[in-house]
Amino acid sequence: MDVFWLIIGILLLLAGLVGCLLPLLPGPPLTYAGLLVLQLREVSPFSTKFLLIWAAIVVVVTVLDYVIPIYGTKKFGGSNAGVWGCTIGLVAGFWLGPFGIIIGPFIGAYIGEWMSMGNPDKALRAAIGSFLGFLTGTLLKLVVCGIMTYYFIVSLW
Repeated sequence: MDVFWLIIGILLLLAGLVGCLLPLLPGPPLTYAGLLVLQLREVSPFSTKFLLIWAAIVVVVTVLDYVIPIYGTKKFGGSNAGVWGCTIGLVAGFWLGPFGIIIGPFIGAYIGEWMSMGNPDKALRAAIGSFLGFLTGTLLKLVVCGIMTYYFIVSLW
């Protein structure tokens, strides 16, 4: 039965790593689920404290993944209209797949700022902030999933 749990854990781990790049798959939660599946083996490799800490990290990273692009928009001079545009663009882009999730917040922030202020330069700055926020969130997810992957592999020995 250990081999079965190991295979399921590896599949969840791989899906989690792919989910860091694809918006339809929740990367860190899937990778964490891979760690949890390893607990079902005959010898549990992780302590409860370890798993609770990682659960908290996964929740924080998942929330930040949605908040960071909005923060980036504000940091680069975006107004509330740009933040709302970024948020609407993120939701609308979600339905368009990976390309939509990348370009949606950018276009949404740009349109929101442009409609609010009528200033295309300020709108472009806010859109760039949104895009940089998206890239930061993706990198954060990759780092967290990479660390969990490390613990997964180490637990096999």
